[in-house]
Amino acid sequence: MRLTLDSFRATLQRHPPPQRYWIAYSGGVDSHVLLHLCARLQRSMQAAPFFTAVHIHHGLQREADAWASHCELACRELSIPFLLVKVDASAEPGESPEEAARRARYRAIRSRLSAEEIVLTAQHRDDQAETLLLQLMRGAGLAGLAAMPECSNLGPGFLLRPLLNHSRRQLQTYAEEHDLRWIDDPSNLNLGHDRNFLRHQVIPLLEKRWPGVVKALSRTAGHCAEAQRLLGDLADDLCRSTRRADGISLDVARLSLLRAEDQRLVLRAWLRRAGYRMPPAVVIERILNEVLPAGPDKTPIVSWREGEVRRYRDGLFLLRPQFPIDPSVRISWDGSSALELPDNNGELDVSVTSGCAVDAETWRRASITVRYRQGGETCRLAGRTGTHTLKKLFQELGIPPWLRGRAPLVYIDDELAVVAGWWVCAPFAVKPGESGIAISWRSPYEGAQTGA
Repeated sequence: MRLTLDSFRATLQRHPPPQRYWIAYSGGVDSHVLLHLCARLQRSMQAAPFFTAVHIHHGLQREADAWASHCELACRELSIPFLLVKVDASAEPGESPEEAARRARYRAIRSRLSAEEIVLTAQHRDDQAETLLLQLMRGAGLAGLAAMPECSNLGPGFLLRPLLNHSRRQLQTYAEEHDLRWIDDPSNLNLGHDRNFLRHQVIPLLEKRWPGVVKALSRTAGHCAEAQRLLGDLADDLCRSTRRADGISLDVARLSLLRAEDQRLVLRAWLRRAGYRMPPAVVIERILNEVLPAGPDKTPIVSWREGEVRRYRDGLFLLRPQFPIDPSVRISWDGSSALELPDNNGELDVSVTSGCAVDAETWRRASITVRYRQGGETCRLAGRTGTHTLKKLFQELGIPPWLRGRAPLVYIDDELAVVAGWWVCAPFAVKPGESGIAISWRSPYEGAQTGA
């Protein structure tokens, strides 16, 4: 199928029109073809959609500044608004430079998206074939072999690949027919990069034997994507059936009743819905073999770079990597403005309410500090006889152990007054029916209970 303005318009019209299209514009031939098509579409329509080109400046090449200038000029000539965004594309431990650059690009674009806006990228059929082969070499499952969908979620908006059914040759022909000028990135010839090796060495060899191999590989990716969608629906149903009442953690008993392959489906759906990239298969197997069968009195954990899965009693919990907490820290607080806690531990805030609250007069006159558990702390609760250790209170309420040491303890004149988010100790509590000061903990941890 020849690449034309009509075929491009038809692809866009398969999807709901957004308030704005963002064009991911690198300056290379593929993205320049995309930019040119958008400019033509904009000129051909009375009520044209709003396009903005965004160029990500990675700073990884000496020519990066010149490329940015080229892209700005091209957009000016085509009357497309231009946005230059500079990013830090430093690789994290174990991350390739290509992956780091890709992560930086998408993070920068995602942060600028508003609801229902669409990012357009210029991946084509040959890119799809390369992606499928890369995933095969990595031993990917069905989701990986589905390669790149035409449309997917991206932050509050969407990512659309309107050229995915066209070949690299078709894009090149379009560029030559319209006398386009583009940037040739020399790194695209570096055979040390896996994708370049496939593009310049492997796929040409395959095409000599099987001339239609690129189209066939792209078609296979489409079949895998269709199967993955059906499997995803099943996985979501299974995941919902194993969720606990909090809507976040998973029920160990219900998950254990499933077949091993269905357990893997649930775990992957759970991770995907929480916004995690899929960890290596060995992580999934460790969760199934180490965390799931552990006794209810154990608290096993499986960690990887992006997160960790923990077990507490009959639940599986999914967490981001946690910063260590210094239990000896003491933080002075004025008690009126919000307090940002160190070590990425969220924020304390105050409001006026009745019920679980501190006497307002006592609060105004007090010297207030925030601390963390060191062991042995006690609290007497209104309506209960005796004094109880925090350890016992946490156990009664089923608060996971990893939250207990992070729960902010609010002291009034050196006496424990509030376990933020859970309890007010009786000597400081308001009388029934009276209004007082409530302290809430805006916890960064999913599944944390932050209200008494």
